[in-house]
Amino acid sequence: MAPLSLSFSTLLKHKDSLHKLTSFCNALQTQDFGSRLLRARVWKRNFAALSHGVGQLLAQQPSAKNYAASAWIGSSSGQDITKWLWSVYSDTKKQTEDLIPVICTNSVNPDTIFANNEMNLGDIEIYGFDYDYTLAFYSSQLHTLIFNIARDILITEHRYPEGLREYEYIPNFAVRGLHYDVQKALLMKIDAFHYIQLGTVYRGLHPVPDEEVIAMYEGSHVPLEIMSDFYGKSSHGHTMKQYMDIFSLPEMTLLSCVNDFFMRHNIDYEPVHLYKDVKEAIGDVHVKGIMYRAVEADIEKYICYGEQSHAVLKKLSENGKKMFLITNSPFDFVDRGMNYIVGKDWRDLFDVVIVQADKPGFFNDRRKPFRRVTDKGVLLWDRIHRLEKGQIYKQGNLYEFLRLTGWRGSKVLYFGDHIYSDLADLTLKHGWRTGAIIPELRKEIKIMNTEQYVHLMTWLQALTGLIEHMQVYRDPASQAVVQERLLTLTKDIFNAQFGSLFRTYHNPTYFSRRLSRFADIYMASISCLLNYDFQHTFFPRRTPLQHESTFWPEQSPVATMNISSEPHRTKADSD
Repeated sequence: MAPLSLSFSTLLKHKDSLHKLTSFCNALQTQDFGSRLLRARVWKRNFAALSHGVGQLLAQQPSAKNYAASAWIGSSSGQDITKWLWSVYSDTKKQTEDLIPVICTNSVNPDTIFANNEMNLGDIEIYGFDYDYTLAFYSSQLHTLIFNIARDILITEHRYPEGLREYEYIPNFAVRGLHYDVQKALLMKIDAFHYIQLGTVYRGLHPVPDEEVIAMYEGSHVPLEIMSDFYGKSSHGHTMKQYMDIFSLPEMTLLSCVNDFFMRHNIDYEPVHLYKDVKEAIGDVHVKGIMYRAVEADIEKYICYGEQSHAVLKKLSENGKKMFLITNSPFDFVDRGMNYIVGKDWRDLFDVVIVQADKPGFFNDRRKPFRRVTDKGVLLWDRIHRLEKGQIYKQGNLYEFLRLTGWRGSKVLYFGDHIYSDLADLTLKHGWRTGAIIPELRKEIKIMNTEQYVHLMTWLQALTGLIEHMQVYRDPASQAVVQERLLTLTKDIFNAQFGSLFRTYHNPTYFSRRLSRFADIYMASISCLLNYDFQHTFFPRRTPLQHESTFWPEQSPVATMNISSEPHRTKADSD
């Protein structure tokens, strides 16, 4: 992938081209068309109009190459041209900066529900929920707890060096959706087309040089046969593991820290063993109930109450909607958390409650029957002929759930945070509507709304359009005027190591593409539902295909109306 850090001077070699660029920027500021374009919602999340406009303008002019041959060769010294290029570059950048205040007026509301697929809430009769990171949201203290416990398990039970205790959890090291090469001990971000985003490959806590990555993978493409399986797991010959769960953040960080320790101390180790040991240690934190007991003992420290889950459930109940809960967490843990979030009568809100469901197996296994659980956690032996309100059920499977409830098809909407375990099978096999809860979305939108981000993206898009149309000029003198690394800046503004959860440089991430495939709608938290009535229809934004014009009816006066009482509705970047 050619970097966008090619010299700006490559694109501005000739006065003809520079004049067109300046005229275009002026047109954007002064003409009615430009005014409407800037106010259109396309500026909120897609700055393609600028580069497209540059291309259209350049395409209408005589060949710059021919112009150079006839007008510039021999007419000016290289020194004069370079000086002039610097002057025009500065003027052009100033004009771009003048656009920023107008663009910033159309920020994205972080409480918006975004649509990948058209969906009318009026058609939804039954609402289903996962528990962890859907109804219950956790503080960063929980990731620190998981990391510390798993690290100590490695030391005490797997005989790892005591020196590992010097490592502490790094809150902003990893992001969700990363892949881990089990054989090579590399953590990386991969895009929707299976290409590694160079600059995001880490061995331990340190980046791997691009040249070394390209040598190891004979390029930057990861073949399908070594990618993770459907659920992101490394199995059946796959050497990659994808981390899609929010709970996986401490696991990725622990893997990186242990790798770092062994490399710093020149300890020869087998990466496959390390991966399996860390995976087992993290699993023990959950399976042995260590995390559950810690959260129950200090619930105010770990559970964030501010997500208004209670208000959402109450609103659904008042509107006559049926509700159910399907979670992998045990009953005592869920009961303690829901008592804190909703109150002791939380079970009255749900028509069905299923714990320790063993998702995603729950959605595919036809054999496991339901078992009823008493308030004291005792499993009963009686056969389940119906799922009763107020009762707690364990295990089971979706096929039995459908038979006993009759809740089928698109009248059911299920919310969860795990793209594979919660949503994929429901939309592909059972026709339920799905809603993804992406807590990281709120932070990323707030960054996108900043003037710094808008400035970077506007300038980057202008440069992209010029590079695309003027890339035939490759002489060293032209390339020497400007050297910018905007792509690195756009990555670092989200996360210094891995960038945005949703994008590589140009393409959607692998995570983002799966999100767009398996979630009808997505949002930062369940509380976003409070902004909409239950007859609302969500429409995906009609983002132009690559061969379509970027100037859709969003340019019209209707599109420029700023209705502040409604959240902005835009389509996912991942489409």
